[in-house]
Amino acid sequence: MNLQNAWAVAAKDFKIYRKKINVIRASIAYPLIVAVLFPFILNYSIHKETPAVAATLAPSLMDSFSIWFLIGSVIIPTAITSYSLVGEKLQKSLEPLLATPMTDGDILLGKTISGLVIPVAAIYIGSIIFMALMDHFTQGVLGYLYYPNWHMGAILLVVPLASLMSVEVNIIISARVTDARSAQQLGALLMFPFIGLYLAADLKIFPFTNTNLLILAGALALIDLAFFFVSKATFQREEILTRWK
Repeated sequence: MNLQNAWAVAAKDFKIYRKKINVIRASIAYPLIVAVLFPFILNYSIHKETPAVAATLAPSLMDSFSIWFLIGSVIIPTAITSYSLVGEKLQKSLEPLLATPMTDGDILLGKTISGLVIPVAAIYIGSIIFMALMDHFTQGVLGYLYYPNWHMGAILLVVPLASLMSVEVNIIISARVTDARSAQQLGALLMFPFIGLYLAADLKIFPFTNTNLLILAGALALIDLAFFFVSKATFQREEILTRWK
């Protein structure tokens, strides 16, 4: 794979996304809602309790709320990556790209970069706002700044790996369907395993300890590698061009 070619594909996609306001809004809205809404919910909850109960309740709630950034890392790339192939086909900008001498690997890497950068950046920025607001609301109750901590660091380590898996799955889907809405709907199904993990953590079946989050990161890294090879095997430019005519 040629990194320069991949960056050229990604740069072209970024120019397209700048004109798609709905795509950018979808990428920004989720992290901002989590970053602002949950701290205010926490603030309301702990002020209903006695100081001793609030000091016990706050850390568990913050850890639980922070997991929604992990869920978002799977949801957000769907809006961007589902447009990556289907949207370009509908806009008649895909054929010139597929007709270039770039390899399939170059194109897929470029699409992966463009689908990964915006969601991960949005989640990281949202997490900074989240941590600042949480510390603002809980410092008086806890007597110390809860964030940053190793738990949030482990979540932010998993985020790009989960986003990468979402991007790769959505690229595979986008290469096989001919409708952007269908691609988004199919890609959105990926969030259910992560919601299942969230419920498993709440039920103490698979608590999101630092160790378990690192295990999850390792598992996602292996899944990402497998999906990359699957995406290369399923991405057939000739079939896409002829089947979508």
